[in-house]
Amino acid sequence: MLSNSLVDLDRRHLVHPVSSYRGHEARGVRVLRSAHGARVVDAEGRELIDGFAGLWCVNAGYGQDSIVEAATEQLRKLPYATGYFDLGSEPAIRLAAELAERAPGDLNRVYFTLGGSDAVDSTIRFVRYYWHAKGAPERDQFISVAQGYHGSTAGGAGLTALPAFHEGFGLPYDWQHKISSHDLYRNPNAHDPEAVIAASVEELEAKIAGIGAERVAAFYVEPIQGSGGVLVPPAGWIKAMRDVCTKHGVLFVADEVITGFGRTGPLFACDDEGIVPDMMTVAKGLTSGYAPMGAVFLSDGVYDVIADGAGPKAVGHGFTYSAHPVSAAVGREVLALYEGGLLDNGRAMGARLQAGLKDLADHPLVGDVRGRGMLAALELVTDKAAKTPLPAEVQPATRLFDRAWEAGLVLRAFPTGVFGYAPPLCSTADDIDGIVERTRTVLDLTLEDPEIRAVLRT
Repeated sequence: MLSNSLVDLDRRHLVHPVSSYRGHEARGVRVLRSAHGARVVDAEGRELIDGFAGLWCVNAGYGQDSIVEAATEQLRKLPYATGYFDLGSEPAIRLAAELAERAPGDLNRVYFTLGGSDAVDSTIRFVRYYWHAKGAPERDQFISVAQGYHGSTAGGAGLTALPAFHEGFGLPYDWQHKISSHDLYRNPNAHDPEAVIAASVEELEAKIAGIGAERVAAFYVEPIQGSGGVLVPPAGWIKAMRDVCTKHGVLFVADEVITGFGRTGPLFACDDEGIVPDMMTVAKGLTSGYAPMGAVFLSDGVYDVIADGAGPKAVGHGFTYSAHPVSAAVGREVLALYEGGLLDNGRAMGARLQAGLKDLADHPLVGDVRGRGMLAALELVTDKAAKTPLPAEVQPATRLFDRAWEAGLVLRAFPTGVFGYAPPLCSTADDIDGIVERTRTVLDLTLEDPEIRAVLRT
């Protein structure tokens, strides 16, 4: 009765993010009731393995009592403190210091946001302020990478390079430019990683030259492209992009909203790549989804230019909930859990996940298996040689998600027929093996679909 009432209320009142509004009304909501570890329970009492950690974010796993206690204690002591007017709170100050200590290079300044999208939007404002302070306001052009995701705010959604975030919104803006994705599975140079890197360097150089190096403000990139289908660049690709930006004085912004906090192994994926960006965005795993929070890391050099440019004037950028003390208290405890064993477990389980998914590579529908650590994808095709995607008319995102749900697995199903995985770092061997086994079940059931059989080439 309660579930049915919630479904009806949801249909009539709750607008869901990134969904077909009419399609959702027809399907109805799936209500989650509780969760623990890497498992969630729906309103009907069914337990599922959460192979996607909510939305790439519950890195520490569900039901961590110490996080709940940290939040509760802070709620009782000081539930809110503004960062305006030179005010602050101990949890936010200490979290900023702890993050700066662990961040790559000289990323010593931390500006807190509510999540990843407004972190990216904040970098746009910081970048513009930086160049105004440098006396070069004409440097107002931004470059990002096709198939990349940088949030869905008015500014960030244009840096995002996925059609659904542009259609109907008048995006991208004319100051937002793109270069091609590395997308190794569909890259004509995939057999030669150095050629992939060289082609991207050439394209970025050409894009900067075409715009005019004196006009280009910043370049945005994810160490691994998440919402584009978990696209992993070849080793050295990120470093090469960084070097091009350094050469031309273009600010390099690393978007670690998905890859940060142990998702790929280390605390930050930039450590994998051996680079220090000028700015870095994080969110999701920062609080493991237990409370809203994101952050922008600024290098000392970027911060000093902005600070000196403003002088005694206020830098006019701020949010009511920036540096929220409860979110910060949660973030500190989550960080302690990562370093208290979750990062190590994530590395071990990440290796198990990658190996288990690779065992599915010989399935007739699996065209590609890719990933790093606890971040992975399977790309489904109907013709392995031609790399033919699943037919759009079968609505792969909906069909595959529904089928996985029925098999007791939560994963990300992309419209292109890609499965995305990002399990909690607390996952056990049984959780990881269950993800792989239930994926195989979904693949086998999908193989029997008449629409798939009709176009399958083996």
